[in-house]
Amino acid sequence: MGIEIERKFLVRDDSWRSLLTIPGVLLRQGYLAGGPPATIRVRTDGVQAWLTIKGPVEGIRRAEFEYPIPVADAEEILAHHCMGPVIEKIRHRLPHGELTIELDEFRGENAGLLVAEVELPSEDTLFSPPAWLGEEVTGDYRYHNSQLVRHPYNTWK
Repeated sequence: MGIEIERKFLVRDDSWRSLLTIPGVLLRQGYLAGGPPATIRVRTDGVQAWLTIKGPVEGIRRAEFEYPIPVADAEEILAHHCMGPVIEKIRHRLPHGELTIELDEFRGENAGLLVAEVELPSEDTLFSPPAWLGEEVTGDYRYHNSQLVRHPYNTWK
């Protein structure tokens, strides 16, 4: 069984931009099911596509199953079979010691939202956030992409 162990943070400032060495990648993703008990999403980066099934969150871990699918199939699913708007975001990958921080700059109805995630090899892995990371929002479901489909960031008060 695949397991995802992840922490999420808001981004405090733009100083992370000085760490970029390669351009970000545009991700488009849509949800077929928003849980519980599982979320099912389709994601494409324009070159590759995946179907991902995630179980319920338990602390900072959850079951995750990810399968490559044809890009044409993913585009069809995104265009006609997903609930809510398709999420678009630019993903930046930033090395941080032995780990990689994935920083998402949201577009469309979630424009203005910056969320950084770090996947950990185990739940007890120590992670010292860089200064440009702000509040940890790991347990705040509003920041889950499956929730941003239902309640986009630009509708928050």
